[in-house]
Amino acid sequence: MLRSMKSRSTSSAPLQAAGSDVQELQLLRRIARQDRDAFKELYCIYHRRLLRFVLRMTSRHDLAEEVVNDTLWVVWKKAGDFRAASQVSTWILGIAYRQTLSSSRRMPTAVSEVNLEGYDAPVADDLQARAETREWIDHGLAQLPLEQRMVLELTYYLGHSCEEIALIMDCPVNTVKTRMFHARRKMKIGLSQLANAAPPSVRAGDEE
Repeated sequence: MLRSMKSRSTSSAPLQAAGSDVQELQLLRRIARQDRDAFKELYCIYHRRLLRFVLRMTSRHDLAEEVVNDTLWVVWKKAGDFRAASQVSTWILGIAYRQTLSSSRRMPTAVSEVNLEGYDAPVADDLQARAETREWIDHGLAQLPLEQRMVLELTYYLGHSCEEIALIMDCPVNTVKTRMFHARRKMKIGLSQLANAAPPSVRAGDEE
């Protein structure tokens, strides 16, 4: 299953394509001049994406909506500060990530459960196997600290590089790599324990 996740990291597209980033950079420049129409356009582009991203860190939909609105408000206020050192999407995701962490400090229990809404489980031979795979990965991710879990999700599910993740999480690239190492090791151990605890018929099906 870890091999399946690894293969997804090479095929998953980043949140933003290069061409779209040019368009969004133009929107940011207009927003910096207090162009409300440009902000409405960017809001429509990002609201659902940001909601799905934040819901990966919290199961509370009301909190996620609040974080998304706070994030886009920061974009409105800080658009003129963007210097194009990264993609627009990377910058905005970084704001959303920090807003979520800030919310978690105010409400410590708000960011505790993994939420896989919108995830695509690795390809399975049938629906039952797909559901079992999803459940196992859900369980494995839930055992990880938030920072380690988000490194895996940003890499394998959103296709970001270590450099982009470092910008989003506001930490050195080596910290991202260290979190990745520990997260993958814990996932491997946890999924192995689940496999060993599974009924013989399930283990046999997984080996085929």
